[in-house]
Amino acid sequence: MSEVLLEARDLTKTYGGGGLLSRRRRARPALDHVSVSVSRGETLGLVGESGCGKSTLGRTLLRLHEPDSGEVFFEGRDIIALSAGDMRRLRPEMQMVFQDSYAALNPKRRIGALLAEPMRVHRRRAGAAWTPAEIAERIDELLDLVGLNRTHLQRYAHEMSGGQRQRVNIARALMLSPKLIVADEPVSALDVSIQAQVVNLLVDLQQRLGLTYVFVSHDLGVVRQIADRVAVMYGGVIVELGDTDTVLHRPAHPYTAALLDAVLDPHLPFRRRASAPPVVTGADSDIGCRYAGRCANVAPLCRQRRPELGGQDGRMVACHFPLA
Repeated sequence: MSEVLLEARDLTKTYGGGGLLSRRRRARPALDHVSVSVSRGETLGLVGESGCGKSTLGRTLLRLHEPDSGEVFFEGRDIIALSAGDMRRLRPEMQMVFQDSYAALNPKRRIGALLAEPMRVHRRRAGAAWTPAEIAERIDELLDLVGLNRTHLQRYAHEMSGGQRQRVNIARALMLSPKLIVADEPVSALDVSIQAQVVNLLVDLQQRLGLTYVFVSHDLGVVRQIADRVAVMYGGVIVELGDTDTVLHRPAHPYTAALLDAVLDPHLPFRRRASAPPVVTGADSDIGCRYAGRCANVAPLCRQRRPELGGQDGRMVACHFPLA
């Protein structure tokens, strides 16, 4: 059995419910008692439509967002319980690649300075600062790994293409040799041809450096190319979890099947299903299954009791009446 690098237990996170313009809005959980683990060296894909909680989960795993409750263990340490100083010392081990490659880069600084910044901010594990020569050597090494060259170091972010900027962000995330990278929609803003290049780069880097990825995406076609396992999220909960091929070719949850039916990818199954009933708002989804208001197979039990995520042999589904 592979060693678990990262494990989340019973995470909850709630947004909304307050403010002058939202008096009638109820606070709704972005994460509702979510538990998931990631083994060392694997890629876990987090998929779902906008607002499902996948980005919130990815950021909470790195403690970029503080959960309302729950635990996140990285190499056996609960990072939620760490002090600010201890968390800062742990940051080099776990990094993030953001969706907006332009917003992630300071437009007033050259690429060379942006790449050097992590090593200037974080000291070695022994406490000593990195020398300028060591920083320059590491930058050269990372430029080669991500397919850039030294001419890019004097450029600003606006002088580079979207694909080049994302390569810079990947290189910067790797500067301190992390073990875990959370990539939040890293290719969604890129052209399809560039998407494939960046995905192939991430796969190559994982093989070379032994990285562990949490890959957040709404694009099942991209996830199919990179993820070993997939967690499908809806309404702040994981509704299906399993090996990528199994989940994407034999979905057990109606929501997963609906996502697949919306994808035009020749490598993924397409089965036209009966249209789902309109979304039901109100307390029903809070009491029973979150997906009950949209599910074509809904039954009275679905509105009365929330299904638990369960299964065997690594395949798990939260549905009273699974498809497979």
